[in-house]
Amino acid sequence: MKILRINTRSRTYRFEDLGEYAGLGGRALTSRIINREVPADCHPLSAENKIVLAAGILAPTTAANSGRMSVGAKSPLTGGIKESNSGGQFANTLPKLGLLAIVLEDKPEAGSPMMDIVVRPDRVEFHDSVAAGMRTYAAQEKLLATYGKEMVTAMVGPAGEQCLSAATVQFSDPDGLPSRSAGRGGMGAVMGSKRVKAILLDSTAAQKVEYADEEGFKAARKEWVDIMRNHPVTSQGLPGFGTAVLVNVINAAGALPTKNFRFGQFAGAEKISGETLAETITKRGGKTKHGCHSGCMIQCSQVYHDKDGKYLTTGFEYETIWGFGADLMVEDLDDIAMMDRTCDEVGMDTIEMANTMAMAMEAGIINWGDGKAVIRELNKVGTDDPLGRIYGNGTAYTAKAFGVDRVPVVKNQALPAYDPRAVKAVGVTYATSPMGADHTAGYGVAQNVLKVGGDVDGHKKEGNVEISKNLQVATAAIDSLGLCLFVAFAVLDDARGVPCMAKMVETYTGKPFSVDDLIALGANCLKDELDFNRRAGFTPEDDQLPRFFQTETLPPHNVGWGYTVEELQGAKV
Repeated sequence: MKILRINTRSRTYRFEDLGEYAGLGGRALTSRIINREVPADCHPLSAENKIVLAAGILAPTTAANSGRMSVGAKSPLTGGIKESNSGGQFANTLPKLGLLAIVLEDKPEAGSPMMDIVVRPDRVEFHDSVAAGMRTYAAQEKLLATYGKEMVTAMVGPAGEQCLSAATVQFSDPDGLPSRSAGRGGMGAVMGSKRVKAILLDSTAAQKVEYADEEGFKAARKEWVDIMRNHPVTSQGLPGFGTAVLVNVINAAGALPTKNFRFGQFAGAEKISGETLAETITKRGGKTKHGCHSGCMIQCSQVYHDKDGKYLTTGFEYETIWGFGADLMVEDLDDIAMMDRTCDEVGMDTIEMANTMAMAMEAGIINWGDGKAVIRELNKVGTDDPLGRIYGNGTAYTAKAFGVDRVPVVKNQALPAYDPRAVKAVGVTYATSPMGADHTAGYGVAQNVLKVGGDVDGHKKEGNVEISKNLQVATAAIDSLGLCLFVAFAVLDDARGVPCMAKMVETYTGKPFSVDDLIALGANCLKDELDFNRRAGFTPEDDQLPRFFQTETLPPHNVGWGYTVEELQGAKV
C-alpha cells in the first residue's frame, strides 16, 4: 500500500511508500500525518494545512465491517486536530488502487476554479470541475456521467465550496448516492479551501491483496463474523430499527436532550422513534436494512421514502433524528428526513446544524417545533444569503451572531444526542476528547444506559472518568483498523472480540500484533492528537462542559454535572 500525495496548487502528484507511517491506518494515520506535518498554529484554511483521507489497516481485507473512512486535518471549527469518520465505498476502493491514503497539500490561488481529481490504476487526472456550485445529488449524476459510472466519490457540497466550518465531505454509498458524511469538524471546508470539488476513484481497479497467512486470516474472519452474529445489538437491534432504536431507550432513561438541553425527555419521542421509523419505511416500500459500505453485516442504515413512496434520504441516524427532532421540539418525521436530505445535499454536519437551528430558535428567528421553518433556513446555507453564511459556520458562531448565551459546545463543536448530566461517561468524553464534543470518541452510553460491557451508573460521578478513558483508547484503535464503531457492542461482551481483532491484523500483515499492540495503537493515536492540540494552544480549561450544565439540573431525574477540570484530566492518556 502507498500514500498518494497531491499538490493542489500545481496539480501534480506523487506516490510514496508508507515509510515512517507503516503499521498505521485510518485515524492513527491521519492523526500522525497531521501532527507531524501540519503546523499546529496554522490557519485551518491556509496552504499549510493538509487534509488526509485514509482507509483503515484492515480495509484491504475481507474483514466484516472494515470499510470505514477516516478524514483528518486541522479543524476550522475547533482549531484543533480532527478525525471525521464515514461509511461509503471509498475505503473499500482505495486498496484496489494500491493506496491506503490520499493527502491533499498546498492551496491554489484565490479565485482558482474548483477541480475534480480522478484516480485511475495508472494515473491521476486533474480537471476543472464539471460540478462546481452544484448540490451533491445533482453533482454525483454529473460526475458519473462525465467520468464513468464505475467511479466512487468523495465530494463537497456548496457549504464546502464556501469553506464554511460545518461543511462535510460526502462519500458515495453502495447505491452510488452521496449520502455518507465525514460530518464533524468542518473537513469539507478544508477540502473546499484546496479548491477540490470531488475525488473520484476507479472502482474497476483490482490490485490483489496479499495475506501473510491467508488460512489464518480466514479462520479469524470466521470467528469475527460469529461474534457479530451472536450479539443482540449487532444482529437484531441495529438491523431491525437502525440507530434510531435509541430514541425510546434514551428518552426512557431521561437523557434525551430536549429544547436545547433543558429537559431529558421529549413528549413526542414515540413519533420519531426507531419503531415508528421502521413502520413508516415498511409502509412506503423503503428499506429498513441497508449497509453504509460493502461488507457491512450490521446493516443499520436504511432507505426512507416520502409520503408518495419516492426516495428521500438514507443513513437517517439517531443523532440526526434527535437533533432536528427532540432538541428542536419537532415531531414530524418527514420534516426531519427532509432536513437530513438537505444537509447531505448542501454538505453540512447534521449534529452541528441541528444545534445551530436551536440557536436560531433561542433568538426567536424560528419558533420551537416549526419544522418547515427549519427546512427553509437550512436551504439558505451554500447560497448568497448572509444568514446562510452564519448558519454554515456552526452553533457557536450563530449564537454569537444572534446574542444567545445557552450554547452547547465543547472546543466550539456542538454536543450530540445524550445529555451529559444523565450519561456522565459520554459527558466526560465530550469534555476531554481532543475532537471536541463527540459521542463516537468514547461511547459511554454503552455502560451507562445499555449495560453493554459493564454497568456504571450514569447519574453518579464514580467510575465514569475511567470508563471514558478506556473507551477513548479502544475507539481510536477501532477507527485505526477501519472498523465500524458499532462492532464495539459485540466486542465488549465477548471475550473473543479484542484478540480476534488483533489476530486479523497479524494474519494479514505477517507481523506480530497482540492485544497490547492494539491498545497501544489507540493510545498512541490519542497522544498524537493531544500533542497537536497542546501545541495549538489548548489547555485543561478547554476540557469542560458549558457552564449551564454545571448550574442546572436535568429533569426528570434532576441530575447535575459536578466534575472539576482537575478530575476530568484523569481521562487523558
